[in-house]
Amino acid sequence: MKLKHIVISGNIGVGKTTLAEKLAKKYNWKILLEEVDNNPYLDDFYKSMKNWSFHLQIFFLNSRFKQIQNISKTNSTIIQDRSIYEDYEVFTKNLFDSGILLKREFENYKRLYNTILEYVKVPDLLIYIRNKNINNIVNNIKKRNRKFEKNINTEYLKNLNNYYENWIKHYANKNLLIIDVTNKDFIKNSKDLKNIYNIIETKINELT
Repeated sequence: MKLKHIVISGNIGVGKTTLAEKLAKKYNWKILLEEVDNNPYLDDFYKSMKNWSFHLQIFFLNSRFKQIQNISKTNSTIIQDRSIYEDYEVFTKNLFDSGILLKREFENYKRLYNTILEYVKVPDLLIYIRNKNINNIVNNIKKRNRKFEKNINTEYLKNLNNYYENWIKHYANKNLLIIDVTNKDFIKNSKDLKNIYNIIETKINELT
């Protein structure tokens, strides 16, 4: 069996996009990145989460679903930057529990999300990139120097890490692969990168 839909998941600044690009190049996969550069809400969201959280989450939900639809129409192997599950299980839940997203907005989002899930297949492989060191994540965010990310709060990132761990703990699927990069630097260290390749190849062989 050929793996068609691979997802790479993890917190902001954990290295998802960089690793996805390296994997796509190495294995000749096509890549679908998260809509960041052309996102009309991200800048406003980080300036005022309360005013723009619902708009942003709806935008990402729609964008992610559209990507999944496109994946279903191709025979190529696609690696997708972040899963549709994270939109709800991590980001939207965190915004609601933090009091940023109103209950009526959360319930509205949840209904739409559950409706969409009826048309979504579980990815063939979900790779979760874990980094328990928030300082590493903060440094990664600083290095890429995106203007709108300068307002990201460290506590917000810590909360997201906690929601990720809770989501992954309940992700009952054999297609899950967890890669811990807390003490690794696959960007600067070729041995760390090679080790990640080996881990992924072993999992793919197991699944196929």
